Amino acid sequence: MDFFQQSSNFVAGVDFAFYLIFGIGVFFLIGITIVMLFFVRKYRKSKHPVATQIKEKTWVELTWVIIPTILVMFMFYYGYTAFSLQLNAPKDAMVVKTYGKMWQWSFEYPNGKESAELYLPKNKPVKLELTSLDVIHGFSIPSFRIKEDVVPGKANTVWFIPQELGDFQIFCSYYCGLNHSYMGSKVVVEDQADFDKWYADYVPKKKEPEGLVVIKKNGCTGCHSIDGAKGIAPTFKGLFGSTRTLNVGGADKDVVADELYIRRSVFDPSAEVVKGFPNGVMKSYRGVVKNSEIKLITEYLKTLK
Repeated sequence: MDFFQQSSNFVAGVDFAFYLIFGIGVFFLIGITIVMLFFVRKYRKSKHPVATQIKEKTWVELTWVIIPTILVMFMFYYGYTAFSLQLNAPKDAMVVKTYGKMWQWSFEYPNGKESAELYLPKNKPVKLELTSLDVIHGFSIPSFRIKEDVVPGKANTVWFIPQELGDFQIFCSYYCGLNHSYMGSKVVVEDQADFDKWYADYVPKKKEPEGLVVIKKNGCTGCHSIDGAKGIAPTFKGLFGSTRTLNVGGADKDVVADELYIRRSVFDPSAEVVKGFPNGVMKSYRGVVKNSEIKLITEYLKTLK
């Protein structure tokens, strides 16, 4: 693993703060243990059978308050210094829209190109605008010492400058559901010329049906396939107009997948679950998906025969 590579502009500061705090912790662990063992031996019961009352000493009390305070502020200073550098991205940073959804990452570049992997030029600042399409995720690149929460409805950002060529792993740092462990991608850092070639090699996609756009935007295809493939949720293919056996309150119930069924499934997915599939996986999209978008989804599902 490339954890110890100086792969971004934040590695040195974060590592210094970590080793400083770790070193101070080890020093006091060893020191306090030695002092403890010394006192255990020196003041053991066989040598001091009668307990002696020790009178307080002001200078001792001040020492163990002042010195730890100084050390804590010292550690805080270096920790905050390393953190504060990550708050404000340079104005010339390339902005890449980053989407997290169960269970994959996707990246959209300024020219409209999309990728499942994050391609970047070496020694150029990049700013990632992080958006979650479903639940809370954590965007983490250990080699770059980068981690930021990806929260539904909250616009978080993170920036950095990649400083080494190569591939670097991207992880989701929060448990986000059944296939959380598969939610990985990678950063591919290239020379400027190679990146420019990759960036320019882009043909705009043929316009997709509006209903499919809504489905992808909300991360539905992470669980529901559109080609009949099995997943952790029912496929969309052949859904509309079919008869579904639902589990409602512990009893089976047959319903027809019509417009009303689709609306209920989007706004209250846990009320009626298709038999054979787990409950509680899908969250409600009430307030996220509009009524007009429900109509677009319905019209698209009608085409998936």
